[in-house]
Amino acid sequence: MKLSLLSLALVSTFALAACGGTDTATTDGTAMAPAPATGTAMTDDAMAAGTTDAMAPSDNPMVGGAAMDTNRDIVDNASASADHTTLVAAVQAAGLVDTLKGSGPFTVFAPTNAAFEKLPAGTVDTLLLPESKDDLSGVLTYHVVPGNVDAAALTRQIQAGGGSATLTTVQGGTLTARADGGAVTITDAKGNVSNVTTADVRQSNGIVHVIDTVLMP
Repeated sequence: MKLSLLSLALVSTFALAACGGTDTATTDGTAMAPAPATGTAMTDDAMAAGTTDAMAPSDNPMVGGAAMDTNRDIVDNASASADHTTLVAAVQAAGLVDTLKGSGPFTVFAPTNAAFEKLPAGTVDTLLLPESKDDLSGVLTYHVVPGNVDAAALTRQIQAGGGSATLTTVQGGTLTARADGGAVTITDAKGNVSNVTTADVRQSNGIVHVIDTVLMP
């Protein structure tokens, strides 16, 4: 399949949610993603160029009922989302706040509260215990990829990989991204499959893609 055709297929998948509702990863800073949503997708020119320039705050999708400001960092924007209170609490418990407020850039696959609720009973409470800090940090950094991995770059990677792309995480493990029937999925090391529901949420220090399942290393 030609890259232009794949890009067009993924543009509809990477449509950004406006509101309601709830490279092999490149290490050079280039850089994803979703499901049915309404909002603004990247233009064809931007997809072709693979641009990672921050969009104006008004162009960013809303997440968890809150505006996502490209002038704020990953932690500050996540803290504003009503759908990511569990993730923010986990980042705080793992001592990763300063890291994710750093210059980056980082690409974060951000599970919603509903995603955490899908885990077996007691899993989140156990991970939030002080003695589980290392395990929690491992799970959270498994959701982080170095650089700005956006929809345009992932499109190229999936095409080059014949239908899939391998992303190397900060934790050291890998994730597999696929585009299947217009849906973009992320598969973890245990075979769990997560859907990207909102893609290309620009931050001052990277990019966030909202996902509906917690990824486990």
